[in-house]
Amino acid sequence: MREVRFGIIGCGLMGREFGSAIARWCHLLDLPFRPLLSGICDANPGLFPWYQNNFPTIKVATKDYRELLRSPDVDAIYCALPHNLHRDVYIEIVRAGKHLLGEKPFGIDLPAAQAIVEEIQKHPKVFVRCSSEFPFWPGAQRVIQAIQQNRFGRIVEVNAGFLHSSDLNPEKPINWKRLVEVNGEYGCLGDLGMHALHVPLRAGWKPKRVFANLTKIVAERPDGKGNKVPCRTWDNGTLACDAVNPFDGHPFPLTFRIFRIAPGETDTWYIEIHGTRYSCRFSTRNPKAFQFMEYSGGAQCWQEESLGYETVHKTITGGIFEFGFSDAILQMWAAFMDELVNGKTPFACARPEEALASHQVFTAALESQRTRQAIEVA
Repeated sequence: MREVRFGIIGCGLMGREFGSAIARWCHLLDLPFRPLLSGICDANPGLFPWYQNNFPTIKVATKDYRELLRSPDVDAIYCALPHNLHRDVYIEIVRAGKHLLGEKPFGIDLPAAQAIVEEIQKHPKVFVRCSSEFPFWPGAQRVIQAIQQNRFGRIVEVNAGFLHSSDLNPEKPINWKRLVEVNGEYGCLGDLGMHALHVPLRAGWKPKRVFANLTKIVAERPDGKGNKVPCRTWDNGTLACDAVNPFDGHPFPLTFRIFRIAPGETDTWYIEIHGTRYSCRFSTRNPKAFQFMEYSGGAQCWQEESLGYETVHKTITGGIFEFGFSDAILQMWAAFMDELVNGKTPFACARPEEALASHQVFTAALESQRTRQAIEVA
């Protein structure tokens, strides 16, 4: 059993999700590797007790992430920091020789993402991936299998997106995701966009051109001190893109909806692909339902299959049971470690070059919003 010792930089919401995945590692079957939590880092030490009470393997607890990078007890890092810190911290992690799963979007803007990827290329022995868990849902994997099998015939259109509703309340206090200097100009695109783009980019459907409709819906929010302050990042983004199917060279429209304010939606990830021979769609809003239509000249009838617990990496859970977000996190981490240890995995986490491609799309989207024209993607 190979053990990989991890440090966490950023001990908030997603850091705890990773800790929980480590604690649940016995849920997975037949894997010759496992993660250990050996270090934690956060500017707020008040977050440490939850980790220390649950993980006796922790040897380093610090406010200075460089202590984790210097530690011989840490092999790899999970880094969940605001976007403005990605460039410097990710580069230091890579230079220290620590493997990295970093949170999206790999930098506050395109130059930051380019600098990160260039540094990764200088250190080929360091394994780096970007966090994106939703493609590990069983329904998403069915969509991915159809893409890999080229079942669609000529693609008619593809729609994908990620929808939040948590910012609908205008009295919700402002946070760093509303601050351009911390989140970046992308707004919702940088925060949520990798979720929507992961599968299309893996399919080879990188947008060639984008026309963006970005909206700011809540102009100001409480600052927690009795004042109102401006919200300067984009709330919602609809990107109408041109893409090409690498299987046959035919173009098709590809549309992304990336919303922080989508009334009634709670962390909804979705993808739908329409083709002349086969179509399919899946949404985490109805997580057991995989919908598909096969067409060979007769009736055009959508079918729905109720999916059970179908996973990339086998688990103890019976196939009749239901899959959830914590299961997707566990599968993503199994994929990360499988590729780190074995050099391959049935479905890989988002790659640094895919994170960079997302920045190229989002940068073009900002220019499209400014000029009100369709912009070629670099």
